[in-house]
Amino acid sequence: MPDSPRFLILADGDFGPMTSKTANSVIRYLPDRVVAVLDRSQAGQTAADILGFGGGIPVVASMQEGLVHRPTAVLIGIAPQGGRLPADWHAWLVEAVDAGCDLWSGLHTFLSDDPVLVEKARAKGTKLLDLRRPPPDLPVASGAAKATEALRVLTVGTDCNVGKMTAQLQLIRSLNARGVRTRFAATGQTGIMIEGWGIAVDAVVADFIAGAAERVTIEGAENADVVLVEGQGSINHPGYSGVTLGLLHGSAPDAMILCHQATREYIGDYRRASWLRIPPLTEYVRMYESAANAVHPSRVIGIALNTYDLDDAAARKACEAAAMETGLPATDPVRFDPSPLVDAIVTARTTLRAPRPRSAIA
Repeated sequence: MPDSPRFLILADGDFGPMTSKTANSVIRYLPDRVVAVLDRSQAGQTAADILGFGGGIPVVASMQEGLVHRPTAVLIGIAPQGGRLPADWHAWLVEAVDAGCDLWSGLHTFLSDDPVLVEKARAKGTKLLDLRRPPPDLPVASGAAKATEALRVLTVGTDCNVGKMTAQLQLIRSLNARGVRTRFAATGQTGIMIEGWGIAVDAVVADFIAGAAERVTIEGAENADVVLVEGQGSINHPGYSGVTLGLLHGSAPDAMILCHQATREYIGDYRRASWLRIPPLTEYVRMYESAANAVHPSRVIGIALNTYDLDDAAARKACEAAAMETGLPATDPVRFDPSPLVDAIVTARTTLRAPRPRSAIA
């Protein structure tokens, strides 16, 4: 992918703590590359005003106003249900390409299938990057990930959008700082934007989801002591459990970290009427370990909570309650010290994956 783009992020009408996951993550982890966010409903504010982080990144009201900040790329910063491009955004994308910007998209609607954008990009010499388009040569999973020498750690969740990617990105910093060579294997469009490589497994034909997970796990494990595999969905989500199980079996994790938003009680879009209550965390530990162990022995070794909508006192109580309920270390790795989870991973390298003698490695 192009090096060091300067992003104008499109999040019109949806820029917020829970409604613009892609925008928020890029702003959190690549703030120096974001020049502005386009959201007409909140123009005049800053990213920090709306998200609580992101500093003075301005929110603008139009593509023309955003182009004043001299972006080299326009990034679609939302991931709506179904992954379709909002119809009224097409004119903005045309305007951006005419101004010489690349387009970055993680939607299921592929920009490179749009004849108008393709012709405009060809004329201007710009790129259309569809990060959710899977490679054409994916295998059916064969269990090959189990042979990697690195400890494989998968984040799993109680629902979508509870912090599976964010938890891993917080942990990788601390692990590498301790001298544990750690890589992040991205399996969603936002992780690919941040890390620069990966496969968006939710865009893969069902037979090859586990094969895609296997491929990114093996690649991530190269020259690493630990590979952190980005989780997706939830094992009991009625819409997305298929991709969750494919990841679980394809990556064959040695260990898992269970992610949960502390205040969320129901599975599904929090803006709609909810109908499926989230079971206790101990039940998720049981479900994930049972499903994983059908392919490779694995244990949940810690709990990563998302407490963004709680005050500090309530957030600490939530972490304490999760630890008491499960008997596992629990923390919010964004808000608090991630060391309990880092320690659990370091311990797991010894207890779950003792280094094999060189002679035993195929």
